[in-house]
Amino acid sequence: MNILSIFVLIPLLMLLGLWLSRNVRQIRTVMVTGASALLLSAICLTIAYLHARAAGETGTMLFCADMPWYPALNIHYSVGVDGISIAILLLSAIIVFTGTFASWRLQPLTKEYFLWFTLLSLGVFGFFISTDLFTMFMFYEVALIPMYLLIGVWGSGRKEYSAMKLTLMLMGGSAFLLIGILGIYYGAGATSMNILDIAALHNIPIEQQRIWFPLTFLGFGVLGALFPFHTWSPDGHASAPTAVSMLHAGVLMKLGGYGCFRIAMYLMPEAAQELGWIFLILTGISVVYGAFSACVQTDLKYINAYSSVSHCGLVLFALLMMNQTACTGAVLQMLSHGLMTALFFALIGMIYGRTHTRDIRELSGLMKIMPFLAVCYVIAGLANLGLPGLSGFVAEMTIFNGAFQHTDVFHRTWTIIACTSIVTTAVYILRLVGKILYGTCTNKHHLTLTDATWDERTAVIILIVCVACLGMAPLWISTMIGESVVKFII
Repeated sequence: MNILSIFVLIPLLMLLGLWLSRNVRQIRTVMVTGASALLLSAICLTIAYLHARAAGETGTMLFCADMPWYPALNIHYSVGVDGISIAILLLSAIIVFTGTFASWRLQPLTKEYFLWFTLLSLGVFGFFISTDLFTMFMFYEVALIPMYLLIGVWGSGRKEYSAMKLTLMLMGGSAFLLIGILGIYYGAGATSMNILDIAALHNIPIEQQRIWFPLTFLGFGVLGALFPFHTWSPDGHASAPTAVSMLHAGVLMKLGGYGCFRIAMYLMPEAAQELGWIFLILTGISVVYGAFSACVQTDLKYINAYSSVSHCGLVLFALLMMNQTACTGAVLQMLSHGLMTALFFALIGMIYGRTHTRDIRELSGLMKIMPFLAVCYVIAGLANLGLPGLSGFVAEMTIFNGAFQHTDVFHRTWTIIACTSIVTTAVYILRLVGKILYGTCTNKHHLTLTDATWDERTAVIILIVCVACLGMAPLWISTMIGESVVKFII
């Protein structure tokens, strides 16, 4: 069995174990065992890739396997990873592991919740290891479908509305994506749907690229919160349970940026060069609009949701610069945002679970009441606004450094516009921290609240350590990513 198939096999075994579980203790055992196995597998895979890189195998797809699945349509179970895939697989494993602890005390329907949560994880891992267009699309759909029930059943607020809105918009994007994938396959005249084979042909006429590139980029861009198709994201985040918000913003939205890069831009580079300016404007608007929208929100989850629109827009913005530095920064931003936003949503869920409100107008003085959670919230905020030494600074500086390598007026103008989001982010983060953490507690009920439990501390500490490690020692992972990005750049 190919080593990468472990990332599909483990979630399948977890689903079987959950189905056979008879009580909450057994459910938790299955989840912790499976999530630990996924994290350990991701760490071992990263070490194996670094050893292969040290042996001279740089920037290539490793651990590849190909097995016919549906020969009539040339669909194969094709897998392989490079530095980009490895980095995001590691991120996904960390989020699933910490999300398990964030859901430790979830009630009711614990078994059903974790079944859908694991199915979502299966789709995410399968997508990132796939190199076949149809297999990627299949895992993409597997990752999207559970979101409807996870939000609609276990969510809060306008959960039915948010779940339906999210599902309809993302399925609409999937329709564009399916058309684009079929257009790429038939336009290239390929004998398989393997991305590497199609890229080696370089046989998609520019006339067809002009048609399929916008559809494919748009299809993935909807999941990446591309303006003006981002409106599902804030509502979905606000209504989702804590661990689902963590996985949704931390990993699921990365499918959008990864797909834009791996499929739309890699297979149709000429159209990306020619039409990229259109999407560059839209992503620039996402970056600025998301940051300014976060400034006027009063709900903690909506603030973080609009912040995610801004940061995910920055990922697509960097990819469209199409140079090694900016694209490396885009992947670093995926990692940084995934860790930061998972940390934020975990902390928000813990605060909401105690105070039963997310309205910042009703929260104050939390530093004295729950100091551990408050200090962690400050660290998450500092990472979000790009404090040196934390992950946000490394990612954003790499992006803007790469963006300024373009010397034309158009690219530099939009880069300057996108840079304004840094100041705006600092405004809403510092105002938020000052409002809810410091001052005098005005609600007497809040004075009796407790701080984080052991399971909550486990999830939060792991995420903070990862944010700090990426910020203070980014060279090894940025080098690994940069070597893989080279083959995507014209």
